[in-house]
Amino acid sequence: MKNTEQTLPLFDYVSEVICGVDEAGRGPLAGPVFAAAVILDPAYPISGLRDSKKLTEARRDVLALEIKAHALSWSIAQCSEQEIDTLNILQASMLAMRRAIEGLHVQPSLALIDGNRCPVMTVRSEAIVKGDDKVPAISAASILAKTARDHALHLLHQDYPQYAFDQHKGYPTALHLERLALHGVSPVHRTSYAPVRRLLEAGMHVKAATGIVAHTAPTSELQAVDF
Repeated sequence: MKNTEQTLPLFDYVSEVICGVDEAGRGPLAGPVFAAAVILDPAYPISGLRDSKKLTEARRDVLALEIKAHALSWSIAQCSEQEIDTLNILQASMLAMRRAIEGLHVQPSLALIDGNRCPVMTVRSEAIVKGDDKVPAISAASILAKTARDHALHLLHQDYPQYAFDQHKGYPTALHLERLALHGVSPVHRTSYAPVRRLLEAGMHVKAATGIVAHTAPTSELQAVDF
C-alpha cells in the first residue's frame, strides 16, 4: 500500500485498471456507512466530477446517473449500524470499501482510496489524501456513496419521521440533537457514538419504529427488591 498527496490525472497509470474508492457517512449518529468503487471508461469522460461535498444535491444526483450509465463498472456497499458499533467506524468504513471493490464486475489491478488508509484486501491499493478532489475515479465513487446514503436516510425518515433524517441525514446537527433528546434513541442510531451513548446511559430509547419513548432508570438508580 502506498500513500500519496500528489495530484493525479485520471489515467496516470496507463497500464492499470484503476478503480476509485470512497466512503460516505462516518460522522453521522445514525444509519449505515456507505462506500462505492468506480472504474471510469476513458472513452466516456464525465465532466464536473469533484468531491461530492462540494456539489449541490441536484448536481450529485445528475452526475450519479451519468456515472452509472457510462462507467466500465461501479459498485455500492454498506456496513450497518450494528457493524459500526461492533467494529468501530474506521474498521466498518474499511469493510464497506472492501465490499464495494469486491462487488465490481470488472477486476481492477489498482484501487485508489480516498484518505490515508487502505482496507486489507487482495487488490493492490494506494491511499490518496483528499483524493476525492484530485482523482476523477475517486470523485465518482464519492458521488455514488453520498447519493446512495442520502437516499437511504430518506427511507429511514419514512420509518422515523420524528428525527427529520431527510433534513440532516443523521449528522449531529442542532436539529438532530434536539430530536434525539426529545424522542430518545432509535434502533438505527449508532450506540457507540457519544451523544447516543449518553442518552442510552440515561435510559432513553425508542421501541422499534413506533416512536414511543421509553425511559429505563439507569442501573445506579434501581433498588434491589426481595421476593
